[in-house]
Amino acid sequence: MKVAKDLVAASATPMVLGILTEGESYGYAILKRINELSGGELDWTEGLLYPLLHRLERLGHVESSWQSVTGERRRKYYRITETGLAELAEQRRQWDTVVGALKEVWHDRVPLMVNPLEGLG
Repeated sequence: MKVAKDLVAASATPMVLGILTEGESYGYAILKRINELSGGELDWTEGLLYPLLHRLERLGHVESSWQSVTGERRRKYYRITETGLAELAEQRRQWDTVVGALKEVWHDRVPLMVNPLEGLG
């Protein structure tokens, strides 16, 4: 399944801020976590993530610092700020509204097709 770009874009901010509530992290680890959380269905690129992180930093939702680990190259680590936590809470309220409305609309009316070819033939 390929998730539509519009849906990926709409969920990007709360996804990244939510991941950063788990603790500070760097780009590659955030990409890996998104992939894990989605069971491999969301395969973000650096071209999506880094502009988002830079925008979140400009807005004051995240802070960053360069850190070195012995034997590895320097990495830029990101952490959520108080402003970011407030933004995440607002995003969650909005998503809860959207998800709730979708559940009402879809309630047993729209089947989730695991295999659209199943039963044919």
